[in-house]
Amino acid sequence: MSGPRVLVVDDDDLMRAGLRAVLSSDDRIIVVGEAADGREAAEQTKHTKPDVVLMDVRMPHLDGIGATREIVASGSPARILILTTFEDDDYVFGALSAGASGFLLKRTQPEQLIAAIHTIAAGESLLSPAVTRTVIDRMTHQPQPDPAATRRLLELTPREREVLEAAARGRTNTEIAELLGVEESTVKTHVKRILAKLQLRDRVQAVIFAYETGLIRPGDPADPRR
Repeated sequence: MSGPRVLVVDDDDLMRAGLRAVLSSDDRIIVVGEAADGREAAEQTKHTKPDVVLMDVRMPHLDGIGATREIVASGSPARILILTTFEDDDYVFGALSAGASGFLLKRTQPEQLIAAIHTIAAGESLLSPAVTRTVIDRMTHQPQPDPAATRRLLELTPREREVLEAAARGRTNTEIAELLGVEESTVKTHVKRILAKLQLRDRVQAVIFAYETGLIRPGDPADPRR
């Protein structure tokens, strides 16, 4: 069975070559193409149909955030993994709001990058600990929850709200299953239903939604069942 198909996007020729070399060390990963800017990335995604787009942020013509937005809007099933040297809040939120499924810093170890590719390709989402902290810190300064968005929470069952809350606290499916005393497959089913009901692209968007609606607030005490 073939592994994830990856499009490498970076305006630095040497960086692209290095990323291709790292990814080629895993014989399950197939690099289907390269792009040197966001516009080319959007076009290459249409033609090469990757499972994962490894996307730089700062690029000429169209940056990585704009390219991510274009790719998502096109209806492509490709998932975007942002790889950048920057931890700036605006980059993080711009990328995640545009529909990125993961965010890693370029100082990430090669084996962690490879693992991230497989994680994203499998339909999961991924944020480095530094980025997760940035998300939580940013939410501390958010305005009051939007009532319209908060009403969408009413579409969830009590158990689905529990799963969403646990996911927003950073717990994995395995940890949520242990917390709630259910099978991991049951948690995965709940997550799929949550995304469908709330019309969210993936788990990252669900976590942001949980903070934006006030279901979780930065500084909340941990669930007592933990």
